[in-house]
Amino acid sequence: MQNIQDTIVAFATPPGTGAIAVLRLSGKKAWQTAATYFKAVSGKNLLEQESHTIHLGHIVRDGQTLDQVLISLFKGPRSYTGEDVVEINCHGSQYIQQEILQLFITAGLRLASPGEFTLRAFLNGKMALDQAEAVADLIASDSEASHRIAMEQMRGGFSADIKQLREQLLNFASLIELELDFSGEDVEFADREQLLGLLDALTQRIKGLLDSFAMGNAIKAGIPVAIVGAPNVGKSTLLNALLQEERAIVSNIPGTTRDTIEDELIIGGIRFRFIDTAGIRETADSIERIGIEKTQASIEKAQLVLYMLEAADLSKERYNDIQKDFANRPLVVLANKMETLSTEALEKIRTEAPEAFFISAKTQQGIEELKSGLLEKMKLGELQSEDNLLTNSRHFEALQKTLGAIDEVKTAVHEELPGDLLAIDLRQALHHLGEITGSVTTDDLLGNIFSNFCIGK
Repeated sequence: MQNIQDTIVAFATPPGTGAIAVLRLSGKKAWQTAATYFKAVSGKNLLEQESHTIHLGHIVRDGQTLDQVLISLFKGPRSYTGEDVVEINCHGSQYIQQEILQLFITAGLRLASPGEFTLRAFLNGKMALDQAEAVADLIASDSEASHRIAMEQMRGGFSADIKQLREQLLNFASLIELELDFSGEDVEFADREQLLGLLDALTQRIKGLLDSFAMGNAIKAGIPVAIVGAPNVGKSTLLNALLQEERAIVSNIPGTTRDTIEDELIIGGIRFRFIDTAGIRETADSIERIGIEKTQASIEKAQLVLYMLEAADLSKERYNDIQKDFANRPLVVLANKMETLSTEALEKIRTEAPEAFFISAKTQQGIEELKSGLLEKMKLGELQSEDNLLTNSRHFEALQKTLGAIDEVKTAVHEELPGDLLAIDLRQALHHLGEITGSVTTDDLLGNIFSNFCIGK
């Protein structure tokens, strides 16, 4: 890790030309260094101004004006990092940006490492570690749902949940540790039955969070949906209808799609990643066979499978067979080309497969109903009402280890093992929970987390 006593500088806005750019300084010398090169229009001394004020003036180097800027002042600890912070709004010319940045580096400031501003916010107690990680998720969010989850975690909802679990466990761990101090007097401060009740409650809550990881991670990264079926049933036409553009080649020739085609669509604030796959059939064409192998791989990775067939080919027996083939994952059966059937024939098939979606990818009939059905099938309305979803693989691993340690404590209680062995497993559970919020950290852990941030954040 870099020396956190240094005063650091970096642009908080992405590289490139724009109307404005924001340069951030943080550390003991932030105000002094900014004041050295800033001439306020008002003539006021920057060092004599109040925190949380904004000042118009110019950045001047050797008597030459580099730019007219707005400077915002934040006195620690009432700042993002908890340190003295200066934010300079300059014009977005790349030349101006580089000249001002080099001016401050030459003055002795250090270019911030990726995520170092947020790292300092964590180290200075401005946020928990999982909240700091949520900052990166918020920056990367590209849908309503991923934004909502990141905002909830950044506000401390998930952190508060974990802290509550840890505090409950810590209370009992303290009683167990107290027993060790009186080991020669054969006293018991921690009621074992109450401890088992607490462990059961913690296990249920942790399992709920672990179960939410698959969906939480899918919402964060986008839900992969594989569109599969025999050749020429309309898979590519469906993809084009969903995206409202000619994304995939449509042809009457079977086997046109020989590779997977992927694109994304936001439905109800959720990002879905649709994968148009090669039609599944027996073929002697080696290239088409590779495409079919990729189809199978896409099915394995998909959170949801859209199995498409022509409406005329759907029957109760066929519907049941498809359900059996995809029994291990969420499935939506699509009966396409409904426009080719009479009203009487269509109603008969509907009664035999009531949960199937009947659409016409060609005329786009039933497409909006299908979109609503996708949200319902993934139970996203229910999940969006939950307080917290697990989206971070590091948190998932820590909770798994916590659960393992809790199971060891339960075993120790049932087998009436001595308190010192109970204490070891309780310490392990507390350690793993602490890793999530940052109560327990190492330089390697922090370096790994914040190295994935962008510079300036």
